[in-house]
Amino acid sequence: MRNRHPNRRCDGVHRRELLHVGGLSALGIGVSDWLMAKQARAESNATRHIDDSAKAQACILIWLDGGPSHLDLFDLKPDAPAEIRGPFAPIPTNVNGIEVCEQLPRTAALMDKVALVRSMTSPLGEHNFASHYLLTGYKPNRALTYPSIPSVQKHLSQAQTAIPTNIAIAKPNGMIGSGYLPESTMPFIVQGDPSRPEFRVQDLELPAGMTPDRLTRRREFRNAVDELTRQTETRLAESGQSDSAFDQAFRLVQSSQARAAFDLQQESQRDRNHYGRHLIGHGCLMARRLVEAGAKFVTVTDRGWDTHEDIYLRLKEGFTGGTAGKIPKLDQAYSALLSDLAERGLLDSTLVILMGEFGRTPKLNPRGGRDHWPGAFSVALAGGGIVGGQVIGKSDAHGERPAERPISPADLVRTLYHLIGIDGDLELNTADGRPVQVNRDGTVIGDLIG
Repeated sequence: MRNRHPNRRCDGVHRRELLHVGGLSALGIGVSDWLMAKQARAESNATRHIDDSAKAQACILIWLDGGPSHLDLFDLKPDAPAEIRGPFAPIPTNVNGIEVCEQLPRTAALMDKVALVRSMTSPLGEHNFASHYLLTGYKPNRALTYPSIPSVQKHLSQAQTAIPTNIAIAKPNGMIGSGYLPESTMPFIVQGDPSRPEFRVQDLELPAGMTPDRLTRRREFRNAVDELTRQTETRLAESGQSDSAFDQAFRLVQSSQARAAFDLQQESQRDRNHYGRHLIGHGCLMARRLVEAGAKFVTVTDRGWDTHEDIYLRLKEGFTGGTAGKIPKLDQAYSALLSDLAERGLLDSTLVILMGEFGRTPKLNPRGGRDHWPGAFSVALAGGGIVGGQVIGKSDAHGERPAERPISPADLVRTLYHLIGIDGDLELNTADGRPVQVNRDGTVIGDLIG
């Protein structure tokens, strides 16, 4: 029977996550989940440092939740049997010898800016386990939950800006979390679909009756309570170095410039149409605005890539009459983001990551879909120090396993840390003082880096 909820993953995850944080609720100190989450008191005793000379000064992660089919996006197999090659044909790109899906014509015209890794491989084929590996660089461990890349970046950043440094557009994958780091490193989540006419980022304005002076007094009260806590709990002696969730919220609510970064009404209708009137399109447009405003890590989550059935319908046509499927929407949004960043002089300093938790099975199943397959899959990278116009690695004739240069999620994460200026050998501390290396098992993918 056809899945009537195309954005629901096969494991039942649909608009709920393992980590529950929300947007602001600007009721003084009575703020919502994002602020009410009890701030973890663990602080690293390592010297906090992000290399200011790193080429990637900001990062945009486009997360294709559910597991995008590598065989139908970036690693087509036109010479394979029909049940493997699937319904789409490859087309040439603007880089000689590189082909992508025929449903990605705009992306094909920008392939000189993109590096494809076609030999990603992982042993984990369950959504949450696989996501954890891709987003943290560590395989899941019952003894310890590891932090995701944006949380590590936020933890090590000294910036205390009005705009949140770690932002997620639409509720993110549950593995994009703080792990053993303070909960203040969790992302500020932009709820809802920014392409909808009624969309508003929740609670960025002061509520009726709440003046800036009153908010300031409540902040002072909160600070006094925190100071008392610090004095009575000696193990929190260094927690004052952390940028608290409340302080972040205070700066955001007080700054009209920061709030304006979330306002897509300030974009022209032409630009909004260029990105696409859908969640991934307007999510990418908002991500560009937020990076311009000073955000360091923005995650755009697009659900619906768990294509166990009707892959042609899901990926090309879409379920609603007149609405394109997943790949045409991605093509529009991704190409608009890359070209827009390049035109504004931001692509060289902004790393754009396009990936999901794994690939799909080489052989189509009886329902016309593909099932989970971590054995081989693809990731696309652009900007922020990436050498575009190349393919790293190769999968076998059926896209089943790497044929050349297998690359693990740990290798990828190590490379991403390198690009954003974080030493993978750096040690952070858990709440009980245990030192944990930022990235233990990965090796930088040297060919990707300019």
